[in-house]
Amino acid sequence: MQFEIERIVRTALEEDIGLGDITTEVTVVADTVARAQLVAKEDFTLAGMNVAEAVFKTLDSTIGFEKLLEDGRPVKRGEVLAWIRGTAPVLLQGERTALNLMQRMSGIATLTAQYVEKVKGTKATIVDTRKTVPGLRALDKYAVRMGGGRNHRIGLFDGVLIKENHSAAAGGITAAVTRAKQKLPHTLKIEVETRNMEEVQEALTAGADIIMLDNMSYDEMRRGVELIAGKALVEASGGVSLDTVRDIAETGVDIISVGALTHSVKAADISMLLDD
Repeated sequence: MQFEIERIVRTALEEDIGLGDITTEVTVVADTVARAQLVAKEDFTLAGMNVAEAVFKTLDSTIGFEKLLEDGRPVKRGEVLAWIRGTAPVLLQGERTALNLMQRMSGIATLTAQYVEKVKGTKATIVDTRKTVPGLRALDKYAVRMGGGRNHRIGLFDGVLIKENHSAAAGGITAAVTRAKQKLPHTLKIEVETRNMEEVQEALTAGADIIMLDNMSYDEMRRGVELIAGKALVEASGGVSLDTVRDIAETGVDIISVGALTHSVKAADISMLLDD
């Protein structure tokens, strides 16, 4: 994770600063010392403190970064999240990159926490998807965990999910699962996406470990859960929103994957304010 944070931060700083921060260079004396605070401008669930710190420490390892709150905590509007001390040019150069990353991560954590709260009391677990911003997946998925959710596979490399197009290319669900079982080590599970009860039965008979019920009605989900009867984990996907997630959870599914956690997130409102 630390390697990913460093890679993302360096790329983001290079993109923003480029050959230099012209405005700061022509207006601020280079050795001016300053202190700034990161402030919550609304209520949200916090994520990205270590990332924000990494931004400033990448620019100057001597920067002081005092975290007042930890990731995963609900914060209220007006709360001070951290104090930063160092030269003014470094604080100004790191401001936007730190805020951009932290605001997105906190937005993801906040939305995830709302979904988790909606399904409280059911057995359903809220998980993310691969619908993340390219290059930011490690941060996006970390933020989901800070909101109380769990991660689905990280990428194509760490899990088997036989989707509709895989089944079509392989000659059907049975053929795809059979071929996968012949090639995979016993440590990897096989998940299959299904669109109707016929496909659910086929995936179950083929020996899928996890069966995804994709874009099904509540009644279809309940029938799917009854048909699978604990022989595989059941994941619901498609059509999931804050308005529908409780009803989906109450069908008895084990997992609910929510693409909106990372692809439709609203950034949290955070400011950095320098002392006068």
